[in-house]
Amino acid sequence: MTSGLTTQQETRPSAAAKPVRWAADAVATLREGARLRLDYSARSLWRVDRLIEGIRAEQAPYAAVETVLRGLGAYAGEVIVRQAGAEWWSAGGDHWVRTPDGRLWDPIDEARRCFAGDGSLRLLCRQATGG
Repeated sequence: MTSGLTTQQETRPSAAAKPVRWAADAVATLREGARLRLDYSARSLWRVDRLIEGIRAEQAPYAAVETVLRGLGAYAGEVIVRQAGAEWWSAGGDHWVRTPDGRLWDPIDEARRCFAGDGSLRLLCRQATGG
């Protein structure tokens, strides 16, 4: 067994811990603060995209919404994990979703791109799940 495989085996089970927590925090915060219910369905990502568009329209500074965007990106990643049988991967503090076909997706960065006006978590999920 190579050291690369050992590292992957050691980090893969824990790779989901942070993004799953970030997603759960986002769901709870939006349920309580914005009365927005998210159910980890692909359809719910339409509401998330609209929410990010609204935040952008308010011209919120990135530093003020960075944690929210991370949580919404993690939520989208968790939707992909549940819909496609994918899994979280991490390295160097970054987190990706790996679909069964071996492709890597970066939903947290996609949330940032949505905020910049050039992304869609709904479309990312559609591409990743083939739906």
